[in-house]
Amino acid sequence: MAVSPPRRVAKGIGEPIDLDGPKNPRLRYRVVPAQPGLLIKQRGTPISGFVVGVVNGVLQVRDPHGYEHRMRLLTGGFEVDGQIVTLVEPRGPAPGTLAAPVGRTASGSIAVPRARAQIAKASRILVEGIHDAELVEKVWGDDLRVEGVVVERLDGADHLDDVVRSFAPKPGRRLGILLDHLVDGSKETRIASAVRHPDVLVTGHPYIDIWQAVKPSVLGIGAWPDVPRGEDWKTGVLTRLNVDGEPGRFWKHLLGKVNIWTDLEPALIGAVEQLIDFVTEPAGA
Repeated sequence: MAVSPPRRVAKGIGEPIDLDGPKNPRLRYRVVPAQPGLLIKQRGTPISGFVVGVVNGVLQVRDPHGYEHRMRLLTGGFEVDGQIVTLVEPRGPAPGTLAAPVGRTASGSIAVPRARAQIAKASRILVEGIHDAELVEKVWGDDLRVEGVVVERLDGADHLDDVVRSFAPKPGRRLGILLDHLVDGSKETRIASAVRHPDVLVTGHPYIDIWQAVKPSVLGIGAWPDVPRGEDWKTGVLTRLNVDGEPGRFWKHLLGKVNIWTDLEPALIGAVEQLIDFVTEPAGA
């Protein structure tokens, strides 16, 4: 007696799609360890970037603008070198092999072992004040020394036009400028709009002071205090945090809490990375 083959029951059109449900068993993707520094693209989204690491089973990826994204490690959920792959948490070197850990700078870049500081390029990055310079040095100092880029202080943006004119920018001698409080209607935005030169790039962050570019969670607080307009912002912050001391002393404490780029707000990260790319771009590129 002939045996009829089992019937295939189609899934109802109205049923939800289970992205984590059973997959076609015949479909296999190459498994790739999510090593720091690996360039990946998340399928189904425009997001691509470098792997920072895997924390508690969640993939952390840094995009070209400095923003950090957290992603689930789904089967076949990523592309590497144009091929669909399944990323997995690294489990160390394969048996019988020696693998040196990938060193990272505080900015998340791959560290160059025993790299010597390069002779300073003609191009420069300017920041508004000493706190801005110290924070950039803390996070991006290793990268800047490898690139031979010097960071200098403006000590205020009011005379920016004179500084640019005196610097005499040209191809191979570029100027990158980082400003605080670069928002619509601010004094800094008006000053920046007056600077028009192909070898000058002005970027910035929306915060009143560079302190705010440090994530409040670094201090164990939920948010930076609101300070009414017209009141000195730093003094107002210290008062509302019940901090007894000078702003400079508090800044040293805050700076000491910053260890890596993820301790900073994305707006500052993107602005600084953009300036570094601009001043290190080869002349004529």
